Amino acid sequence: MFYRSECLSVTCMSLSNSQAASPRQGDVTLLNSPVAQRLLAAPLLARLAYSGYDGTPRLIPMNFLWTGEEVVVGAFAGTYKIRDLRARPDVAISIDTADRPPQVLMLRGRVTLAEVEGILPEYAEMQRAGMGDEAGNAYLEAIDKPGLRMVRIGLRPTWVGVLDFQERFPELTPEPVRAAFGGR
Repeated sequence: MFYRSECLSVTCMSLSNSQAASPRQGDVTLLNSPVAQRLLAAPLLARLAYSGYDGTPRLIPMNFLWTGEEVVVGAFAGTYKIRDLRARPDVAISIDTADRPPQVLMLRGRVTLAEVEGILPEYAEMQRAGMGDEAGNAYLEAIDKPGLRMVRIGLRPTWVGVLDFQERFPELTPEPVRAAFGGR
């Protein structure tokens, strides 16, 4: 079943039923799709892509937390990543599965950075969720020392893409490939 949204524009009226039935890649309402909601709630890594200070690409897997409005990742203050994001805050994030067919959530936008004293609350939540309460608390206790500073990296997506290789494919996927996956 296609994810459906209200379409009131004249443009949508001229599209075929299958095109009008689902938001186009880039539409932030795709965050409400079942695939996006499943990936945002799953214990997966987010892959954060950004440009380094020297302009070359970087890609880092990171734990993340979805607040319902933004993707939050934590980092330690004073790192190259924070320096780079301050200089070039435009990023892309991918959250995906490795099983077949893959499910992929792609996000783009500009991050906000907020430096805090001590452990970032969202970072603590991510660590406990990923490591379990006992191991997560032990890790947090080990790093919670005077002078620790963290940076909250928040992304409110301005572009969203979803692929499930059943009903949502990359736009120019050839028909034989769609058929091989069982898609329409």
